Amino acid sequence: MAESLTAHQAHMVEVDAHAASAHIEHDTNTGISNTKLAMWIFLGSECLLFGALISSYLISTARFNGEVEAGNPNVNPVGPELFDIPFTSASSFILLMSSLTVVLSLNSVKRGDYRSSRIWLGATIVLGSTFLAGQIYEFTAFYKEGLGYTTNVFSSAFYTLTGFHGAHVTGGIIMLASLLLLSFRGKLKRDRAETLEVVALYWHFVDIVWVLIFTIVYLLA
Repeated sequence: MAESLTAHQAHMVEVDAHAASAHIEHDTNTGISNTKLAMWIFLGSECLLFGALISSYLISTARFNGEVEAGNPNVNPVGPELFDIPFTSASSFILLMSSLTVVLSLNSVKRGDYRSSRIWLGATIVLGSTFLAGQIYEFTAFYKEGLGYTTNVFSSAFYTLTGFHGAHVTGGIIMLASLLLLSFRGKLKRDRAETLEVVALYWHFVDIVWVLIFTIVYLLA
């Protein structure tokens, strides 16, 4: 019995050493993996992109308001008065809840509870898709009210900013759906939890950016 226990302990030590070696092999000097570092670098570049888009929106809005106040007859005055704040607030809440569900999915993977992970991952996809559907509905309603992409400088900036964000949400949903498929195939186990963690970082970024867009575009309009 003692010999069996000793052999088991030796095996466990060997497994832990191999895991530690593999972990170190994939780590960078910062202490995080290459994959996670690459995602952080990518998100940093995305901050610059959205910073430029938000700045362009603010400049365009100021120009639009100035032309409207000056009574420029060449400017279509249709703009922020079309916003449906309660509807967009509900859509924003749905998107923010998706950050919670993706965290629950990640925690489930780390515990080895793959069934719960798939449920929460599916919930994240549904919530993100619901937000996208709401955005498409909103764009359609605005267009019917006369606010097209080329209606005025405000509409161009508005659709560009929110459209870019919608494209990022779409990309996130595709990544989450791919992970859900991998999970069903048994390829998203505890040892690959970092894959979901990296995608979750991207998803949190998309949600945080929307909080900024919603505040600047809708609440401060």
